[in-house]
Amino acid sequence: MRLYSLSVLYKGDPKAVLLKAAYDVSSFSFFQRSSVQEFMTFTSQLIVERSAKGTRSSVKEQEYLCHVYVRNDSLAGVVIADNEYPSRVAFTLLEKVLDEFSNQVDKMDWPVGSPATIHYAALDGHLSRYQNPREADPMSKVQAELDETKIILHNTMESLLERGEKLDDLVSKSEVLGTQSKAFYKTARKQNSCCAIM
Repeated sequence: MRLYSLSVLYKGDPKAVLLKAAYDVSSFSFFQRSSVQEFMTFTSQLIVERSAKGTRSSVKEQEYLCHVYVRNDSLAGVVIADNEYPSRVAFTLLEKVLDEFSNQVDKMDWPVGSPATIHYAALDGHLSRYQNPREADPMSKVQAELDETKIILHNTMESLLERGEKLDDLVSKSEVLGTQSKAFYKTARKQNSCCAIM
């Protein structure tokens, strides 16, 4: 899972204006980095221009996903990530960044702003912090813990079922248990068979 770009844009009438952006192109070769960064900027502007105000959407391009959120006040955010990155975490990040940006940068500066004139320094920090969605997002962390617990529980149930099969063998071989106890065990086993995991 990887984030490549986090951009804040203003959806103008004819064109989208890039206000601020952060990039992580370290996974690309040194000679490709500037071209990749330019392409991410172009893609972000194009997606914002073609998205309606008040919408969230994800656009797939090869092995990348572009998550876009355009608010009703024309402020927009774009995250470019790989296919494995959770969409919910990307949109949580966009909402957080756009809220912070709108509180720190005057609305009058949005239509005429540029990366050089807008003073908002938090994008790089957010981009690096959200590289691992499990650490950055509490819901992802809880989901990961639930998945681990489910795996442990499944393994425990399998070992219990294996032990149960061995218990059947022991009951049938036992000389200490009377026929009535064996019949009770078999009846109880049949009654509980409805709860077996498939």
